[in-house]
Amino acid sequence: MVRNERTARKPRRESDMLAASGLNDRNPLWAQAIIYIILIGLSLITLLPMINVLAFSFSEARAIYDNPLMLWPHDFTLAAYEYIFSTPALLKAFGITIYVTVVGTLLNLIFTVTGAYGLSKTNLPGHRFLLWWTIVPMLFGAGLIPFYLLLKELHLINTMWAMILPGLVAPFNLILMRNFFWSIPDELEECVKIDGASEWTALTRIILPLSKPAIATIGLFYAVGHWNDYFSGLFYLTDNEKWPLQVLLRSIIIDMNALNMRGTNLGQDVTKVVLTPENIKSATIIFSTVPILVVYPFLQRYFVKGIMLGAVKG
Repeated sequence: MVRNERTARKPRRESDMLAASGLNDRNPLWAQAIIYIILIGLSLITLLPMINVLAFSFSEARAIYDNPLMLWPHDFTLAAYEYIFSTPALLKAFGITIYVTVVGTLLNLIFTVTGAYGLSKTNLPGHRFLLWWTIVPMLFGAGLIPFYLLLKELHLINTMWAMILPGLVAPFNLILMRNFFWSIPDELEECVKIDGASEWTALTRIILPLSKPAIATIGLFYAVGHWNDYFSGLFYLTDNEKWPLQVLLRSIIIDMNALNMRGTNLGQDVTKVVLTPENIKSATIIFSTVPILVVYPFLQRYFVKGIMLGAVKG
């Protein structure tokens, strides 16, 4: 009897509980099927172009001309990637992009975290004015020409800093980080300050370890922004030797002769050509996309948590 009573008192399965509460009625089976079909269709729309580019990068010229749309390589070859890794311009642009991304993201995090920590203190003199001073640039901008003239007067044109310093602090990320700091109980800081800790000690020993999700989130924002940025390099770098990877990639896509590629003579028999502009473009796109795709999964678990924790107080 005791065993039967315990068995009867076991909690019901989650599906039974949902059915009893009527929550399953909101998503009937046919509605879930439609949702999955739509999501699968959107996923395919997103993935198919990338799969096509990946197949192009591993295919020979004849196969590309015979099959404009392919989902797997035809006449497999690594010639495009061999050409990329043997081209100093692409490797140099890749190194410049890594430098800008790493240095820029570190500086972004340092200035954003310290600025957000100060704005999270409501007793800071001029707190409201500084907060509005942060919000206004999100709504209004001076424009491209005044911005270019400012960088010219600061002697930043044609330097790597032209791609780093202008976006040193993003107002949205600063406010996100400030809200996250604001949600941390003040009692934690008061405990360490009673023991004689300074503001810097409280920030580095207490606040930052608790802020890993938010820091990872805005760090991902900054890193992806630097990696994909071609606007700054296009307008502020006049020396093509200093072009980042995205600007060089744009040049390859628009101008087929940007790298003086081999095998692109229109009078040459296509069936005898192994390397074409399509190979180079596809391989370069994959080459520039893979690094950020490799980093993203490691920060993905912090992404949603960082956004939600920085969105509300309490």
